[in-house]
Amino acid sequence: MFESVPLWMMIVGFLLMLGPLVTLHELGHYLVGRWFGVKAEAFSVGFGKEMLGYTDKRGTRWKLSMLPLGGYVQFKGDMNPASVPDPNMPVGENEGAFQHAKLGQKALIVAAGPVTNLLIAILIFAAFFMAYGRPVAADPAQENYVASFSDDSAAREAGIRVGDRITAIDGEPMRDFRQVQETIFLYPGKAMEVTVERAGEPLTIPVTARSSEITDRFGNAMTIGLIGVLTRETEQRYQSVGPIEAVGLATRESGKAMMLMATGIKQIIVGDRSVKELGGPLSMAKFSGEQLSLGPREFVAFVAFISINLAFINLLPIPALDGGHLAFYAVQAIRRKPASPRSQELAYRTGMALVLGLMVFVTLIDIAKLPIFSS
Repeated sequence: MFESVPLWMMIVGFLLMLGPLVTLHELGHYLVGRWFGVKAEAFSVGFGKEMLGYTDKRGTRWKLSMLPLGGYVQFKGDMNPASVPDPNMPVGENEGAFQHAKLGQKALIVAAGPVTNLLIAILIFAAFFMAYGRPVAADPAQENYVASFSDDSAAREAGIRVGDRITAIDGEPMRDFRQVQETIFLYPGKAMEVTVERAGEPLTIPVTARSSEITDRFGNAMTIGLIGVLTRETEQRYQSVGPIEAVGLATRESGKAMMLMATGIKQIIVGDRSVKELGGPLSMAKFSGEQLSLGPREFVAFVAFISINLAFINLLPIPALDGGHLAFYAVQAIRRKPASPRSQELAYRTGMALVLGLMVFVTLIDIAKLPIFSS
C-alpha cells in the first residue's frame, strides 16, 4: 500500500519550496542590475493580477501576484516582463534603462538569476557535507565485489561471475557500489563496457542494462537501468571535511545533477524515455509535500535539487528565458550589432508561446496521472 500525504502539506511544501527559490532568483537579477545602475520598475513573485504590494523610494513596485508559478523583475526600458525592449521609449529618457547598459553588464544581469540558483544548491550541499561529513568506504578494497545475481541478470548472462570485482564502467573508475548504481540507473537499455577484476587480472565484459520500472513508497514510478548484480555489505563511514572542501564537493554534486537533467531531457527527446516522466506544477506540489513529510533534511535536499533544475531550465537557449537573452547577447557580440527590435520581439513572443505550450503540456500530463485517470 502506497503512502499518501494530505493536500495541505503539498500546498505548504510547494510554497515553501518555490516561493524562496523564485524570489532569490529574481533578487539575483535585481541586485546585479542595481549594481550597474539599472532601475527596476517592478519586482513580482508570481504572475498575473497583483494581490498585494508596495512601491519603494526608488520607484520599484514590489508585489505578490496571483499565479505562484514563477516571478520576474521588469527593468526600465522593458516593454514587458520578458525583457522585450520598448521601441517607444524616448531617447532622452533611457538613463537607467536596461537596454542602455553595456552588453557585458546586460549579460551579467541576466546570468545572475540562474547563477543564484546554483549558488543556493551549492550552499545547501556544502552545509550537508560540513554537518554530516563525506561518505567513504571504510575499506575501499572490499567494495564492488559481486555477491549474487537477481533472477533476470544481464550481468550473469554476459559472463560476470560471483567473486568478480567491478572496477570501472565505460572506462570510468568505480569507487563504491553506490557509484556503480548511479552510473547504470540512468541508462536503461544501454550497452556498456564493465571492467571487472578476476583472479587479480582485469577483464572487460560488454553488458546491456535491463530496463526496469521501480516505484517508491509514494507510488511514483521511474524507469531505471539494472544489470542484476548484488554486492556484499561493506562498512561505510563519514569523513569530516572543511568549508573549502565542502564547497568543492557541493559544486561537483551540483554539476552531476545538471548533467543528469541534460541526459534525461535528451533521452525523452530521442524516445529512450517516456514523456510521462515529465512533471508540471501538480507533480512538483506532490513531490514537495512528500519530501516535506519525510523531514527537514530530505525537504531541504529536494529544494537544492529543484534550485538546480530552475537554473538548468532558465539557461536553455529559448527566447523569453534567461538562456535566450544570453544567446542574443552572444550573437550581438559576434556580429558587433544587435538584432532589430522587430526580430527580437518576434523571437521572444515565439519563445513565450513555446514555454506556455510546454507548461500546458506538462500540466496535462500531471492531470493524466491523477488517480481518477490512472486506469
